[in-house]
Amino acid sequence: MHEMALMGDILNIIIEDAEKKDIKQFNKIELIVGELSNAMPDALKMAFEIYKDQNSHLFSEGAILHIQHEEAIAECIFCNTEYKPELKISICPSCNMPSGKLISGETFQVLSYEGE
Repeated sequence: MHEMALMGDILNIIIEDAEKKDIKQFNKIELIVGELSNAMPDALKMAFEIYKDQNSHLFSEGAILHIQHEEAIAECIFCNTEYKPELKISICPSCNMPSGKLISGETFQVLSYEGE
């Protein structure tokens, strides 16, 4: 489950930034996770809970992980049709060309964090 490693990387990034702002404990972490980002939201939540249990000094008692879902949308470079792709490489449902350019759905990003 690579989500454990992803969550560890997220926490390292946030901790580094929080130190500059004198934030010692986290109350909330908000991520945006795209459908085609290769990260599973449920596994990220489980990883968050494990890190929270193992590092209680970093988290307030009610600390939460909020994940904003980003829908996958592609646009055909030939006919400009927007559609929902099943995979990163997809066939346009209008012209049947393998020409989909992803507009959204690959994002994996920390949106914000709150702490004290």
